[in-house]
Amino acid sequence: MKSVGIICEYNPFHNGHLYHINEVKKMYPDYAVIAVINGNFTQRGDISLIDKWKKADIALNYVDLVIELPFVFGTQAADIFTKGGSDILKALEVDAFVFGSESADINKLRRIVQIQKSAEYNKKIKHYLDKGFNYPTSLAKALNDFDIILENDPNDLLGIGYIRNLDNVEIRAIKRTNDYHSLDLKKISSATSIREALKKGINVKQYMPKESYDSLKELHFWDDYFDLLKYKIISTDNLSIYQTVDEGIENRLKKAILNANNIEELINLVKSKRYTYNKIKRMLLHILCSFTKEEAKRCEDIQYIRVLGFNEKGRRYLNSIKKECKLPIITKYDDDFEMMRIENRVSNIYNMKKDDFLKEYKHKPIIH
Repeated sequence: MKSVGIICEYNPFHNGHLYHINEVKKMYPDYAVIAVINGNFTQRGDISLIDKWKKADIALNYVDLVIELPFVFGTQAADIFTKGGSDILKALEVDAFVFGSESADINKLRRIVQIQKSAEYNKKIKHYLDKGFNYPTSLAKALNDFDIILENDPNDLLGIGYIRNLDNVEIRAIKRTNDYHSLDLKKISSATSIREALKKGINVKQYMPKESYDSLKELHFWDDYFDLLKYKIISTDNLSIYQTVDEGIENRLKKAILNANNIEELINLVKSKRYTYNKIKRMLLHILCSFTKEEAKRCEDIQYIRVLGFNEKGRRYLNSIKKECKLPIITKYDDDFEMMRIENRVSNIYNMKKDDFLKEYKHKPIIH
């Protein structure tokens, strides 16, 4: 049986995600569809509106197998995020991979990957970083010196990482039908616009499949955790032990937290030319979840494949590759893995809002 992979966050699952899956199935009609899904915290530094088990349950209405992307990859910059998801899909021996893209120009993205391997490119990146530009801006400026224009499009940036890591897999792109940054609501709306609407109490039923809309009963937002984050920042003497807290920004955080009343105020007080909005949010997640640089070093490579759910086709696919799979495939909590122990810790922090601890121990894969 052949398979096609996707990497996703589903925060929340909406009509655009359904469109993406349907297009994947048109491209690969007989393949098992494998979704590697981010968990309770996301790559752009957000808190997932609903927990990963609910997301997996929704996804299994449309895909065959759901695998967890661990926190240690799922809340990092694009290069680490894409490496984690890609390594999982390679271990699962997928034949194809499809991602959403602003440009859908695979040839352009492949050329960028080749340029990024050159010493000259790395010199240019360092030059612009030394001038105080953040990494995405430095990347765009360096590529512009090679006569390539790259907008600050998050899915294209992720696409570069996928192409770099999935070198022996057939890769295709589906053009996005909306602007990731847009707050406008329409038939296919961005996850950002839906989250903002939910914060304001606006009904989003028409922008999501029914089972996804029905799951939005108890939502998690960043400000639900702001007091805990504030305590962590004030009470921790050395914030630089945490992943992505670098270059003295901990001093700015210490000052800013005393004047901030919510997450947006804190980010705006800390934000600078060097630090993008999303980079600061990821940093704050790492502080909130006590994710240290030492832990990140010890967890640079994926340690296991954790199954969140499957249907009959997904079960048959797992059975067909489990003997050849180079990573252990696990279906329950196993604290032999440091990556899993971190997952348990951050999941308990996520679930503090409703005092529903030890979900990592309780849950078995969801079967559809």
